[in-house]
Amino acid sequence: MRVAIIGMTGLALAVAAGVVVAQKPAAEPAMAAAAKALLASLDPDQAARIRYPFASDERFDWHFVPRERKGLPLAAMSERQRQAAVALLRAGLSEPGYRKVEGIRVLEGVLREIENSARRDPEQYYFTIFGEPGASAWGWRYEGHHVAQNWTIVGGKATATTPAFVGANPAEVQQGPHKGLRVLAGEEDLARALVASLTRDQRARAITSDTAPPDILTGNSRRVAITDRAGLPADAMTSEQFGLLMKVIEEHAGLQAPGLAEQRLSRVRAEPRADLRFAWAGPTVKAPGNGHYYRIQGRTFLIEYDNTQNQANHQHVVWRDLEGDFGEDLLAAHYALAPAEHGHAPR
Repeated sequence: MRVAIIGMTGLALAVAAGVVVAQKPAAEPAMAAAAKALLASLDPDQAARIRYPFASDERFDWHFVPRERKGLPLAAMSERQRQAAVALLRAGLSEPGYRKVEGIRVLEGVLREIENSARRDPEQYYFTIFGEPGASAWGWRYEGHHVAQNWTIVGGKATATTPAFVGANPAEVQQGPHKGLRVLAGEEDLARALVASLTRDQRARAITSDTAPPDILTGNSRRVAITDRAGLPADAMTSEQFGLLMKVIEEHAGLQAPGLAEQRLSRVRAEPRADLRFAWAGPTVKAPGNGHYYRIQGRTFLIEYDNTQNQANHQHVVWRDLEGDFGEDLLAAHYALAPAEHGHAPR
């Protein structure tokens, strides 16, 4: 069975070290070119499976659990087609981000061994393309168990990259040839460093509960429902603590291609520090079974991290845009400027 496109040793070292790579070209034209190349490689039946109208409700039907999915899975592709699909994935993700999503596929093989279950299949990761690549508005999705990445491209140069979900089960592999592998180590370790740096008074504001919720609160909702602004505001942190907070945010943003990550981070940096909050739930001491949760929230975005299932060895991580999931804010502005072109009235 084909599981990983990259070597596992390289994956483990890269994830642990936080590999720094050269800047990629602009993501939007690269994604359009790669999507067109993938479509050109498909036969008519495969193309019918992978393509949906941009206005289809399927674009909003995302999830991160094992389930039946729409689109074209890796299992249904030839080697040449897989290479084209990987080129599209690489266009949307950074090199560390690509290694993370490949590591998550590797964990499907680990789960198959642990559970002796055929439903854990690293070939059941799907590509779906919405609309015509390169059109004024189009999008695509890469999704499977513990991966749900969505891109919406508007006007050829404005891109929404949410909802963006990754997860890891096991969070740390306990046995077998991949023992010790932690695909999403940075998302946990950097946040732990931040919470460990807080004073008693700061912890009283940051820690919202002694018990972590059983999962990310937003689930697979189409729109983010969290409205409360719990936690410690960034303007109540020292400069060193604020630097740690930004490192956590950068770790999450860095899943995306460099230009797309910078788009995310520029919006975060534009927010007043008083509007950025860090909240933690559950024990702060790392120990088996100590389920924990944190969220980082601004005026425009929300990051959620949860590790409570399977004796706190099962991570769920998501980045949501409070107004821009699936590019809805970009699309509203675009349609308002050219309603006749798209058959939309200004919103």
